[in-house]
Parts: sequence; C-alpha cells; structure tokens
Amino acid sequence: MVNLSLAVPIRPQDLMSKWRTARLLVAALLVFGLGLFVTEPRAQGRTTATDAASVNFPTKPLRFIVPYPPGGPLDVMARVLAEKVKTSLGQPVVVENKPGAGGNIGADLIAKAQPDGYSLVMGAVATHAINPWLFASIPYDSVKDFAPVALVAAVPNVLLVNLDFALKNNIQTVQDLIGYARAHPGQLNYGSGGAGSAGHLAGALLSARAKVEMVHIPYQGAAPAQLALLSGQSALMFDNLAAAANLIREQKVKALAVTTQARSGLLPELSTMQDAGIAPFDIGTWFGVFTTAGTPAAVVEKLHIAYMAALAELDVKERLKIMGSETTPMSVLQLTEFVATERAKYQELVKLSGATN
Repeated sequence: MVNLSLAVPIRPQDLMSKWRTARLLVAALLVFGLGLFVTEPRAQGRTTATDAASVNFPTKPLRFIVPYPPGGPLDVMARVLAEKVKTSLGQPVVVENKPGAGGNIGADLIAKAQPDGYSLVMGAVATHAINPWLFASIPYDSVKDFAPVALVAAVPNVLLVNLDFALKNNIQTVQDLIGYARAHPGQLNYGSGGAGSAGHLAGALLSARAKVEMVHIPYQGAAPAQLALLSGQSALMFDNLAAAANLIREQKVKALAVTTQARSGLLPELSTMQDAGIAPFDIGTWFGVFTTAGTPAAVVEKLHIAYMAALAELDVKERLKIMGSETTPMSVLQLTEFVATERAKYQELVKLSGATN
C-alpha cells in the first residue's frame, strides 16, 4: 500500500516541461532517422547528371567523321557501320567527310569535341601513328586526346610491279626485284600516295633492309599512284591490298608479296616480305573508331559493344574479307595498347624514310 503522505505532488508546469522534452527527443530521433534514410544511399553512390546521361545514351544523333574524301575503303566501311550501329543504338549515325592535312583536320574535330560520345572519327594508321612524326606539328595528341572504341580493319599492303616491266626483266619474286635494283642503282623508281604514306614508308624500309637505292615519286593520293604504275611512269609501288585486289585478279600488275608478318587470307599464295628474306618487315593499313578522351567509360563501352556487334554481322564480315582485312577483335584496352605500339613503331619508320610534311 502506497503511503500517499510521502508522495511528492506533481505540478502542472512540471508536466508541461517533460512533455516539451519528450517532443524534442522524438523530433530529433525522426530527423536523425530521416537523415540516415536520405544520406546513406548517397554515401554508397550518388547518381549524378553524368551517370544519368551514360545510362540513357544515346538520346540524339551521333556524328561520325571520316577524315578522308568519299569513296575510299575507309569511307565505304564507315557508312556500312553507321547503318548497323543506328539500328543497335536507336539513333541516326551521320557520316561526314572532313578531308585535309593527311586526315589531321577531321581527327582534330573529334579531339576537341565534347567528351560525351556523340562525336566519333574513323581514325587510321596515318592519323594516329604516322602523322605525329610526319608533321612538324599537329593540333592534337593521337593518344591523349582520343578514347579508342573499336578496331574495324587491318589490311596488308602489297608490293606491286608494273606488268610490262616485270615481263621484260623476268621479275617473278622479291629477290628478282632486289637483284635488278642492285644492278641498276638509282634507276628504279617507286610511287606512293604521298610523302610519309604507308606506301612511301614501305619503300624506304625495303631500300634500307635490302641495301638498294630507289627513287621515291610521291603522288597526290593512292589512285594517281596506281595510274602511274599502270602506265609505266613508276616501276613499282606498295599499295593497300583492298585497293589493289582487283588489279591483281585481273592480272594488270605483278604482285610479289604482302608487307605484314602473316600471309593474307585473301591472296594466300602471296609470300610475305619476311618470307622473301627482308626482315623485320611489318607495315599495314588499319582503321578504327575513336571518340573524344574523357568520355564516360560506360558510354565508350556502349559504343564498343554496338560497333563490335556490327562488325560481327555476316555481310560486314564478307565486306572485310573482300578488302583483305585480317582483323582480330580487340577490347578497348587492347586497342589502346595497339595504338601506342603502332605509334612507337612508325616513329622509327618515319625517321628512316626521312619524310616530312
């Protein structure tokens, strides 16, 4: 039984004070709890505007720059892929030709574009591996200013000899040609698509490796160089296999060897320069898709997947086969390493050729 005489009387003001304290405590707990609810997911990974753009990419048409004139193998393949990727990504891919300065003008447009994945370029061995050493200055860094997306094609060059010249001098092999050059120092000329082109560098490498003296004749592009070869203005040239395949099939020129380390699946009967005893010898033409450096990795990966899917389609693979492409699928990281390796290789070759632009 409670002794009421000893109980302390409770005053109304004490009740009010305790009620206010309880209310403040509940409010504090609610704020603290809501704070946990709101801030904990942010601590785990806040969704930013950039992340959202990556998830929704693409939401508008893409721009695909070809840094060379229309009609060449690189331009044709860019347009084929644009249609395929359009279906995959759900947005148009608009191809634009921006030639000039050996491809530097078109490449520079993408080097300086917004790093959001909406601007692409069909880069090539020239724009990304040769031009940095050929030109006294170029407006972009071929490694730092680009994010590689996908390697499209890797095509051998092929050593071609004027047919009448080959028949007249009984030239059937690379060694026959070298023998003629040694017997006629400085009298054998070779054409190319221009100073510092892959054809020029291959000719300079042959001269150095075989220790023969040949005269280089640069033309304004591979097509004029082909015409000069067919007419006999030049005795030989190193041409892209994709561009030379029809001339070889129609027996309008004498093909002696491919310039890559392995034989071509398109013309497996042709030996390599290394088979002919000219080693090391590894010069080819390649081109691939690049976007601007700093583009979110998730966007680059989406582009990579879309282009690799397009390259895996049967009709695209058939086109590449006809071109003589020996492309091995590469990841983004592998392509990055490949470009760096090619850039270092062509630094030595450009120096060997003495070419400048």
